Amino acid sequence: MAKRDYYEILGISKNATQAEIKKAYRAIAMKYHPDRNQDNKDAEDKFKEASEAYSILGNDEKRQKYDQFGFNGLNSQGQGFSDFSFFGDSIFADFGDILGDVFGFGGGSSSQGRQNRPRRGEDIGVETFISLEESFNGIEKEVPVGKESECAECSGSGSEPGTSPETCKQCGGQGSVRRSQGFFSISTPCPACRGKGTVIVHPCEKCSGTGREKAEKNIKVNIPAGVDSGNRLRIAGEGDDGYLNGRAGDLYILINVEKDRNFHREGINLIHDMEITFSQAALGDDIQINAFHGKEKIKIPAETQNGKIIKIKNKGFKNLNGWGKGDLLVVVKVLTPTGLSKKEKDLFKELKKIEKSKKPDVRKDNPLYN
Repeated sequence: MAKRDYYEILGISKNATQAEIKKAYRAIAMKYHPDRNQDNKDAEDKFKEASEAYSILGNDEKRQKYDQFGFNGLNSQGQGFSDFSFFGDSIFADFGDILGDVFGFGGGSSSQGRQNRPRRGEDIGVETFISLEESFNGIEKEVPVGKESECAECSGSGSEPGTSPETCKQCGGQGSVRRSQGFFSISTPCPACRGKGTVIVHPCEKCSGTGREKAEKNIKVNIPAGVDSGNRLRIAGEGDDGYLNGRAGDLYILINVEKDRNFHREGINLIHDMEITFSQAALGDDIQINAFHGKEKIKIPAETQNGKIIKIKNKGFKNLNGWGKGDLLVVVKVLTPTGLSKKEKDLFKELKKIEKSKKPDVRKDNPLYN
């Protein structure tokens, strides 16, 4: 069967850069890798074919010979191959930089090396509750956080003080073992030592051999004005401590704003429902309220109708995603009086007579009421 053109196999042009060649090969290899296609001969063949193509096009010298002389140029130099055994064990070094992180082989870096180098600590997520007024003005508060760090007793080794971890007998300290998979063998983390290369014979009593301990710590957090429920704050370096002096993870704080009895929020506007009497609505009034920014005098105009909105500009929430502030919106609620005294009833009866004489009943000419 005639061999397919290497550029055609990878789906790239003859002017492709090395970065494009690598990207194309990685996509095909990820799709047809034997680990993801158990007992699939067709996938195995496509993986071999793509790997052969990459071994030539990924090497500038081999690629030049292929471009100039085709397959004959490669065969004449002893650089072609008819089966995958051409690679031998070198496949792990050749393709480790592309597939090693995904399938656990290659690149000359053992599992033990990855385990024993400094690693970043885990991120932590916590929730905190604040009042609506605190979200309006911002607040500095302490948030309790359960943080993980290296065990102080064993300095993170996991072994009882005075003892040391021992070399793993199963992998000989390599941290990895090789297993057959499809048409080649793959290096995987050692199950006995979990890739560390060492085992703890005398575990530390304080951390039970984990080398880590967890303790609660109060973290001081500046919560900015304008935050709302669902907002998340990131505090760099306040997550779990790193491994082997690796940098710490980050702390993420999810904000929950509690309801307020007098105010609520709509976008960046602060809303207050103000209840007034009939007489205040008819005659007007000045009412002082204790808003989140301080005392604010609200002027109720005469003849104010129920549902009227009085706007106090720039007295709302700070806009976290831009400039300026929202407004304080006072929504007027005219209350119908209850529990009237005889005098109040007489006054309303008199008012009703005046209203009738002053203004005809609008319902008189409305067929809905006739």
